[in-house]
Amino acid sequence: MNPRVTALSVHLLTATGAVFAMLSMLAAANHQWSLMFLWLVVAFAVDGIDGPLARRFDVKKYAPRFDGVLLDLIIDYLTYVFIPAFALFQSGLLPGWTGWVTIIVITFASAMYFCDGNMKTKDKSFHGFPGCWNMVALVMFAIQPNFWIILTVVIVLAIAMFLPLKFVHPVRTKRWRFISLPITLLWIAFAGWSAWVDFSANPVILWGLTGTSLYLISAGLLQQISPKKIL
Repeated sequence: MNPRVTALSVHLLTATGAVFAMLSMLAAANHQWSLMFLWLVVAFAVDGIDGPLARRFDVKKYAPRFDGVLLDLIIDYLTYVFIPAFALFQSGLLPGWTGWVTIIVITFASAMYFCDGNMKTKDKSFHGFPGCWNMVALVMFAIQPNFWIILTVVIVLAIAMFLPLKFVHPVRTKRWRFISLPITLLWIAFAGWSAWVDFSANPVILWGLTGTSLYLISAGLLQQISPKKIL
């Protein structure tokens, strides 16, 4: 295939995330939370593969008219931040003022983080919590903890976005990638399964989501305190 056509096709693949975001938002507007998260999981999967494809087919060289990084950030803000924040607010998981605090904290902090020029570290990890509120919201829907726990998690993670803490990118962070990538795929599988069964209290799903989420949150922090000769 012509390299220009191939490169443009990668941009078009990335742009499908906007369609999945709209489908997710329509589901959320109708309080169809399972369907909303299923579309978000699809968008998350697309986001995971378009980057490697963009580098593989050199989109900057063959399709320079479109800024893939900017396109990705626009879609990520919708699917990682805006829609999950809306879902937490509208779902009833956060009563009264706690819902307002949550959507303000998530959207405001994430807007600042997404324009941070120091978002990535030298090893392609994230500098601070990468604003993956879609993952946080899905786990909260699945576990349904007390609203104080949700509020505390949101505030702590929002602060962590601007602290010198490392969070791995499961595809681009080479260290421990042989562990991080399979665990990310497991998280996607558990997330899709949880949404598919309408967040029923299945212990396998709950433990699976909890375990994989804890790894993805802590892996970068563990790398910061452990010498590189260990894995």
